[in-house]
Amino acid sequence: MLLKDKKILIIGIRNKWSIAYGIAQSAYENGANLIFTYRGEENEEKIRKLISEFEGSKAYMLNDASEDELVKEVFTKIKEDNGKLDGIVHAVAHANTEDLHNDFIYTSKEGYTHAVDASSYSFVLISRLAKELDMLNENANLVTLTYYGSTKVLDGYNVMGVAKAALEASVRYLAKNLGKDGIRVNAISAGPIKTLSAKGIKDFSSILTIVEEKSPLQRNVTINQVGNVATFLLSDMSSAITGQVIYADSGYNIIGV
Repeated sequence: MLLKDKKILIIGIRNKWSIAYGIAQSAYENGANLIFTYRGEENEEKIRKLISEFEGSKAYMLNDASEDELVKEVFTKIKEDNGKLDGIVHAVAHANTEDLHNDFIYTSKEGYTHAVDASSYSFVLISRLAKELDMLNENANLVTLTYYGSTKVLDGYNVMGVAKAALEASVRYLAKNLGKDGIRVNAISAGPIKTLSAKGIKDFSSILTIVEEKSPLQRNVTINQVGNVATFLLSDMSSAITGQVIYADSGYNIIGV
């Protein structure tokens, strides 16, 4: 088992259709001890029921992963309860609905700032506080989630594409900063998946159809497949990889037309 007895924190699990859930399944099947954060007190019962299949897992409420003091408070509690971690998965992103549905040029300053804070700065903050609070074991791994819209224009992705581009640049700089401590930082660029977040993207079903038709493997990806890539990146099997964006999209990103 690739992650036997490793403690992995997954930030941002929402439901059984989320990529975070697929990562949790794979990590657990590979021997990891799981810790989760979730958003909203009203979601506590639902989340605890959701993660009950992962024996011994724990959950903590974190309402805003981009707020310094909130993250510091929750991380301090997590370390007190669990000791040091071997990996952190950042599965947090958000943009205002109107900024996804309108043309990008009409993005408001507030909407732009919100998308970058929630989707990119949150990863920088999580990485910094994990280091400052001495939460990470030697050879720990940080993994975040990005998407093809960071490098190509996709209708309906808009400001989220900008936020994901910032996230990918952050991965490279964080990898440089944390590499001297033996900590690796990588991103997974998953193909389109029917998650709750994807519902906010206009004509999302057409994206799924195009990927199935044009990708080399002629199929869409599943949360389980993305989860297995995350397990690899969180494991010692990927010890030579850092600062990278790993595509898990049936090869769609290599196709020109």
